[in-house]
This record gives sequence, C-alpha cells and structure tokens, in this order.
Amino acid sequence: MLLTQKEVIVIEETVVITGAGSGLGASLAKKYSALGKHVCLLGRTKEKLVRTATELESSHSIYEVDVTSIPSVRVIMDIIRKERGSIDYLINNAGVGIFKYLEELHEKEIDEMIDTNLKGTIYCTREVISGMKEKNKGYIVNIVSASGKIAKETESVYSASKFGVQGFSGAIAQELKNSKVQIFSVYMGNMKTNLWENNHPEAQLNNYMDPDDVAEIIIENLKPRRHLSVTDVTILNHF
Repeated sequence: MLLTQKEVIVIEETVVITGAGSGLGASLAKKYSALGKHVCLLGRTKEKLVRTATELESSHSIYEVDVTSIPSVRVIMDIIRKERGSIDYLINNAGVGIFKYLEELHEKEIDEMIDTNLKGTIYCTREVISGMKEKNKGYIVNIVSASGKIAKETESVYSASKFGVQGFSGAIAQELKNSKVQIFSVYMGNMKTNLWENNHPEAQLNNYMDPDDVAEIIIENLKPRRHLSVTDVTILNHF
C-alpha cells in the first residue's frame, strides 16, 4: 500500500526535574505526571527517586545524577535526549541550604551550596539550551526562592547562591529574547520540606507552604497563553 503522507509518532512532552526525590521536586513530578507528561526524575539518591516514582500516573524514568559534576550532568542529559528525542521542560529544583552565621560555616558547606544551587543550575541549563534553541521551544524553570531577592540573617552563602541564580536567569532570558524558549523563575518563601525540618520547630513548619500548592502555582503560570508569557512569580508566606 502506498502511503501519501509520512507517519507521525507523537510522544508525551518530556519534563526533566532535578532534586525530584522529595519536596517541591516530587510535587511537580506528580502533578506533571497527572497531566500526561513523561517525567524524568533526577537526583543523587535513587531510593528517594523510586519512592516518588511509585506515585506517578504516566510514563517516567529515573536517573542518578550529581548536578555539581559537569560530566555527570552531560552524560545524563545526553541519555535523556537520545531516549526521548528532546527535553521540553527543565526544572532546576535541586538545592542545598545550610543556615548558620558566616564564621560558623565550613568550607565544604560553602562549596556545597554554591556548587549545587548556582553551578548545578548553570550546568543543567547549558546542556539543554542548544536543543531548545534548535527546536525554538522549551521551558527552563529555575527554583530560586525568596532568598534570591531578600538577604537574610544566617543565609549569607545560601542567599549569595540564590542571588546568583537570579542574575543568571535574567542574563539567559536576554540571550533567548529572540526565540520562543522561555525562562521562568520562582521566588517562594518557606515550604514544609526537609530543607527546614532540622532548623525550625514543628509548630513553625506547620505554617509553611505546602509544596503541592507551590507546584500548582508554577504549572498554572507556565501554561501557554495567547499574547503573553509569565517570566517569574513570587509566592509569599501568609502567617
């Protein structure tokens, strides 16, 4: 039989989420999965990723990656591109927070926050940006936190890393201004996640944002709309 037009294979959009083993990353994975996206769960601890995967409704894949390592990021992103064809969403969610006065911070703790929060975002973005520009579509979502806008006591290095992500996001947005690739930054207050569980009392944690609510706001603001795009969103605690 002679075919008059080529067969078109349609696959789900691919959402890559770093730090997907818990907190906001896990919430985003569940909600995007419920929307029928193929979710790529990235993180350093396979057991956490597997736990998140048990709650997903659509197809997904798991990748152990260290976002602070250029070779690790490069290998995993290349595998995803080969398996999925393209990356439609990159959500730079992996983050580390160690909250002490500057003189109390060890060199290793300083490096961990800068390497994960800032360099990890840069490394992952660099690996997907060429493919997105080539297809002239895609979303790069940077989970910055309110500490990327307002410096706080005991958060000197954490804030430095997040202010760095804010500057990086703005510069990349300028580089992409003539394309349809979108940069979206999220500045949110304290969430009820393991980032704070060792630093704040349970009664205080109970007043923090639910990661599911934050994930819902992010996804809603990323929806394609005619004649507009949202470049960033600020989500504040309401006590």
